[in-house]
Amino acid sequence: MVELKTEQSIDAMRAPGRVVAQTLAAVREAARVGMSLLDLDRVAREVLAGAGASSPFLGYRPEFAPVPFPAVICASVNDAIVHGIPDGYRLRDGDLVSIDCGAKLGGWVGDAAVSFTVGRPRPADLRLIETAEAALAAGIAAALPGNRIGDIAHAVGTVCRSAGYGIPDGFGGHGIGRSMHEDPGVPNEGLPGRGMKLRAGMVLAIEPMLVAGGTDDYRCDGDGWTLRTVDGSRAAHAEHTVAITADGPRILTAL
Repeated sequence: MVELKTEQSIDAMRAPGRVVAQTLAAVREAARVGMSLLDLDRVAREVLAGAGASSPFLGYRPEFAPVPFPAVICASVNDAIVHGIPDGYRLRDGDLVSIDCGAKLGGWVGDAAVSFTVGRPRPADLRLIETAEAALAAGIAAALPGNRIGDIAHAVGTVCRSAGYGIPDGFGGHGIGRSMHEDPGVPNEGLPGRGMKLRAGMVLAIEPMLVAGGTDDYRCDGDGWTLRTVDGSRAAHAEHTVAITADGPRILTAL
C-alpha cells in the first residue's frame, strides 16, 4: 500500500532529510587517507546524536540478512556496490567511496547516498560518479504527478546505459515515510509510461547504482550484506529522498 503524505507530513520529513544531508557532508569531509571506515561511522553517529535522531540502518535485518546491520552508515569502497559494513579498513589514496545514510526524527525517515574519491582521483572514477549523479537528477526530474514509476526508471537507466555502465540486477529505490522501505519499488531501469501512476504526496528514495565494468551481475560477501562487482570494477551510488508535489519534485535530503 502506498501512503500519500500531506503537505504537513512532507514538511516534517524535511527534518530527518536535513540530518541525513548534514551527516553525509560530515562524513565526506572527514574521509581522508588513513581514516578507517569505523572512524567514518563514528562521525555519522555523532551527527545523528547531536540532532536527536536515530538510525534506521542500525539493527535493520531484512529477510536476506544473516545478521542485523551493525552500523549507522553503509560504507562501500571501490568494487563494493552497496551495503558495505564499516570495518577497520583504512582509506587509501585514490579510493572510491560510497556512503549511504538514513535518519529517523519525529517519526519520519530520510535516506540518501553519495559517492566520492579520496586523495588523487582516477578520471574514470570521476566520470562514474558524475554519471551516477546525472542519473539521479534525471530520475528526480521525472518524478512528476501524472508520470509513472517506469518514467523514473527509464530516465535513470537511459543515463546509465548510454554511458556504458551496468545496473545491478534487482536493486533500486523505494517508497519512504514512517519506515525506511515502503511501497512502491523504484527500479533503475524500465519502460516509460509503465507502472504505478505518480501522485502528489508520494515520497520516494531514488537511487541509481552503477557498475563501471558494464555488467549487471554482482556477488555477496560472506557477511551477507556487502554487494560487489563480479569483475572487480568500481561502482558508484547516488540517492535522494524526493517528494512528489503539484509544484514539482522536492528533494528532502539536500543541504
